[in-house]
Amino acid sequence: MSTAISQTWYMTQRQMTVFARQPAYAVITLIQPVIWLFLFGNLFRKVVELGGFGTTSYLDYLVPGVVVMSALSSNMWAGMGTLEEIQRGTLNRFLTTPVSRAALMNGNVVHNGLVTALQSVVIVLLGLLGGADYPGGVGGVLILVLASVLLGTVFGALSNALGMLVQERESIIGINTFLLLPLTFLSSAFMAPAQMPDWMRHIADFNPLNWAMVAGRSAMSAHPDWSVVGSRGGALLALAVAAVWLSIRTFHSYQRSV
Repeated sequence: MSTAISQTWYMTQRQMTVFARQPAYAVITLIQPVIWLFLFGNLFRKVVELGGFGTTSYLDYLVPGVVVMSALSSNMWAGMGTLEEIQRGTLNRFLTTPVSRAALMNGNVVHNGLVTALQSVVIVLLGLLGGADYPGGVGGVLILVLASVLLGTVFGALSNALGMLVQERESIIGINTFLLLPLTFLSSAFMAPAQMPDWMRHIADFNPLNWAMVAGRSAMSAHPDWSVVGSRGGALLALAVAAVWLSIRTFHSYQRSV
């Protein structure tokens, strides 16, 4: 186990080195969250007058949604990195070494988790600069960040598995494009559940994206509902473990095919 952990960290450092050499990428990934926060936040600021948002500031409500949405959109493309490793032959060269097969997959997942955490903190700080208030304090923010990392782990691991299965860039782009908007709008990202149609609200109850939002918003509120935080967080953790297991199993299948 200790060997697998150390090798996973080595593979994570390898990914982080690539990330550090492309600082422009980190800036670009924050452009869309800024648009969501300040463009949509101002455009729909009066929507809280409808009620059910639990706050008088739409920006307060929107920040957790943007954090979670960003975690989803950035991690859904993890499979593209895996596909590039396959096409360059890098992954196959690693297969000739005694490195843990779990480390080859999990290094990518851990790297994405660290980047997601950093991105989430930056978005929270941007919201704070824009006038958002977080009654739950630092503890609430940490829970929101953890929820976003767990959600990112789910979709990052699934994206890795998808990359090994389809091995086509166009297929990954098509599937991600198809899933991103429905997952976003069938959640409480922009609208309070009380203002959503019944059928959308019921679908949102089974949407992992919404689980992370609900857990984060509750933890950041003045009076957190810890049962809600625990249930949604536990469900995300279980789903993340299952997704990582699936990606490792898919990798073993890929290994047998080469």
